[in-house]
Amino acid sequence: MKLSYYPGCSLQGTALDYDKSVREVCAALDIDLLEIPDWNCCGASSAHMTNHEIGNRLPMRNLLLNLDHRHDILVPCAACYQRLRAADIALREDPEFWDVEAYSPDFRILHISTFLAEPEIIARIQEKIIRNLDDLPIACYYGCLSLRPPKVTGARNFEMPTTLETIVEALGAAPVRWAHRTECCSGSLTMARPDIARKLVGDINTAARRGGAKAFVTDCPMCQANLESRQLDNNPDDSLPAFFATELIVAAMNGVYPQKQKKLHLVRPDVLADLFTAQEAAGEERP
Repeated sequence: MKLSYYPGCSLQGTALDYDKSVREVCAALDIDLLEIPDWNCCGASSAHMTNHEIGNRLPMRNLLLNLDHRHDILVPCAACYQRLRAADIALREDPEFWDVEAYSPDFRILHISTFLAEPEIIARIQEKIIRNLDDLPIACYYGCLSLRPPKVTGARNFEMPTTLETIVEALGAAPVRWAHRTECCSGSLTMARPDIARKLVGDINTAARRGGAKAFVTDCPMCQANLESRQLDNNPDDSLPAFFATELIVAAMNGVYPQKQKKLHLVRPDVLADLFTAQEAAGEERP
C-alpha cells in the first residue's frame, strides 16, 4: 500500500515524536509513505482566521501538488486535516474561482485515526503486537478539529466517535466512558487566554479521572501539548499523561517504552512504562 503523506508543521517541530511514531507504524504495516514534495504550511490557524483567500490557497497548493501522485493523503494533524478538507471542497465546488482549470482528483484525504481504525489495518496491527496494554483505562480524547464541522470533515459520528476506542481496544487497553471526549481544550487560545485553557483542560481532566482513566490518548498535536501543559498548571498531582494513538501502537508492537520516549512528555508517562516493566518481570510476551 502506498499513501501520500502530509506531516504539516507541528510534526516537523514540536511534535517530531508524533511524526516518528506515524512513520514507524506505517513501516511496520508495510505502508509506504510518500511525503508530498515541497509541501507548505496549511495555514492553521493563523491564516484561515485572518484571511479567507490565504487560508484556502495554502492548503490548496498541497492538494494540487498531489494530483500527479494520485495516492490518498494521510494526515496526522487534526487542524491540517480540516484545512485540507475545506480546500478540497472549495476546489471541487468552484475551481475557476481559484484559477484552477480542472479539479476532480480520485484521491481521498484520510485522517490518521480513521485510517488506522479500518478493519484491515486493525487486523494488521494486532498481528504485530508483542505486549498488550493489559486493560489500561484510557480516556480517548478527540477534541474539535478532526470532527467538526461535519460538513467539512465528513465525520459521521462527530458527537459519538469511536475510532480511537477501536484502536486502543485492539491494543488491549480499556477505553473509559466519560463525558468530554469531543469538548474543546482551547488549544488555539492557550497562549492568548491561558485562563480559558486552564479552565477547559481542568474540566477535561476531572471528567477523565471521574471515568477512571489513568491516561489520555489523542490524535491531535495541539491537544496533546495543551492537555499536558495546562494540567500541570492546574494540579501536577492529578495530571494524566496524554499519548498519541500511534505512540501506543509502537509501544505495543515493540513491547517496550524506552526512556528517551518518556522524556518527551511533560506529564510523566510512568503508567505505561510500569505496565510493560511488570509484564516483562512476569515473563509475558504476547497477548
